[in-house]
Amino acid sequence: MPVHNSAAHLRQTLEGLGLQTFADWDCVAVDDGSEDDSITLLQEMADRDKRLRLKVLDTNVGAAVARNKGIREARGRFIAFLDSDDVWHPEKLERQLRFMRETKCHFSFTAMERVNENGQVIGSVGVPRRVSREDMLKTNYIGCSTAMYDTAYFGKVEMPLIRRRQDYALWLKLLRQVRYAHGLNQPLTRYRVRAGSVSSNKLDTSRYTWQVYRQIERLSFFESVHCYAHQTVRALLRNRLPRFARWLGLLHRVEGSV
Repeated sequence: MPVHNSAAHLRQTLEGLGLQTFADWDCVAVDDGSEDDSITLLQEMADRDKRLRLKVLDTNVGAAVARNKGIREARGRFIAFLDSDDVWHPEKLERQLRFMRETKCHFSFTAMERVNENGQVIGSVGVPRRVSREDMLKTNYIGCSTAMYDTAYFGKVEMPLIRRRQDYALWLKLLRQVRYAHGLNQPLTRYRVRAGSVSSNKLDTSRYTWQVYRQIERLSFFESVHCYAHQTVRALLRNRLPRFARWLGLLHRVEGSV
């Protein structure tokens, strides 16, 4: 879990972690040069619960470095990601691990709810049953705090060292080793939509998407244009014409209950 100046929402994130019905978890929280009370909050929980381990970076180096530090330090077989302003449903780990065992998959993700700054639900995001690398090049269906992969199959795979979209680049990397990532269409994560957050800067996000295509995936210029056009048009349809997008299969209703 990368943490940078997250004190406003971090306590709720940590409470959701502590309530997990799957008790055998190990969380590495990596503070990425916070200047607020984030470290104090993390240390308080770490003192109470030894399953949380705190690592502190001296300066702010970005989410990719922090996440990779967590991956290297992790002790468990399965790697799951949790952003410091998102919240897991208490049964998130239990249900997702059971889903992976039942489907015999090595890489999974779940549906999620979108909440505002005050924690009020403003929408939900369903997921398809499975996605391939080709699907993901055109649309990123996997929310970072919903993803989980099996190190017994992949080993510990780290994120590329780019400031943004490093999680998306990791999903594409994993999908070079398996045909599909499998989706559990239950809203087991609450994703917080914040003004000014990294993901809210659409122009900057688009620039890093292009970087993923050209520099990390090594797509040709024309392949990159093709995928980028799909990303852009699909995003517009999902945001402006959701019913049409749902008819095209670009949007999915949440099916499972929690």
